Amino acid sequence: MTDLGPDRVLAELAQAVAGGRAAVLATIVATSGSVPRHVGTKMIVHADGSMVGTIGGGMVEDAIRRDALEALRRDEPGLHRYALQDTERGDFGVCGGTMTVFLEPHASPRTVFVIGAGHVGKAVVDLAHWLGYRTVVVDERAEMLDEDALPRADVRFAGTVADAIAAHPITERTSVIVVTRSQTLDAQIVPLLLETEAGYIGVMGSRRRWEITKRAVEASGVAEGSLARVHHPIGLEIGAETVEEIAVSIMAQVVASSRTGS
Repeated sequence: MTDLGPDRVLAELAQAVAGGRAAVLATIVATSGSVPRHVGTKMIVHADGSMVGTIGGGMVEDAIRRDALEALRRDEPGLHRYALQDTERGDFGVCGGTMTVFLEPHASPRTVFVIGAGHVGKAVVDLAHWLGYRTVVVDERAEMLDEDALPRADVRFAGTVADAIAAHPITERTSVIVVTRSQTLDAQIVPLLLETEAGYIGVMGSRRRWEITKRAVEASGVAEGSLARVHHPIGLEIGAETVEEIAVSIMAQVVASSRTGS
């Protein structure tokens, strides 16, 4: 466990959040008696249980890690008190003091992951950004990802969807919008998305196009039941005609899915 200063720890936290990774910031806010670290010392506990920094080491740090992961699961910050007493009595340490630690979970941000940087994809990114979502847009055509064309995209990824998912993992707080130029691409992409924890998957296209895509996906070995996760037709029925109205329809469905589960 590397001992890092508070600035380094906070920088690590900012990097994790910017990358869409959940983490918990643990900060010592009060101490009494003999303790190994002072008030203000910070540590990060990542969602996989790995830690950056240290606020005591040993058994007390293991206890903090467990409590931090529970705080992240519940998305509830809180104060936790730890006694560092005699290990022979089953306690955390031999210092004899106590310390109070504030656990502050930072869940992965709500993200809209747009596959396809055409007109609809750009409109969805703009609207999602305005609604406060972190936005990721993916397209194999690098020329479609110009910053001037997509100024509100937090991440512009030129490459395959598989590589994009590896670089920017999809979590249960991610809504995936598939607005590609062909059903062949959709048939390749959908199985990859079904392997993720995406909270929402929507695929744009006509009913006929979706039926062709669906048959191709099933032929690749994906169970028919898995396809029930895919929203198609994408978006709420509002009579949308313009690109901007289609984006409103899609994001309305994303919001409804995340807020109500419907």
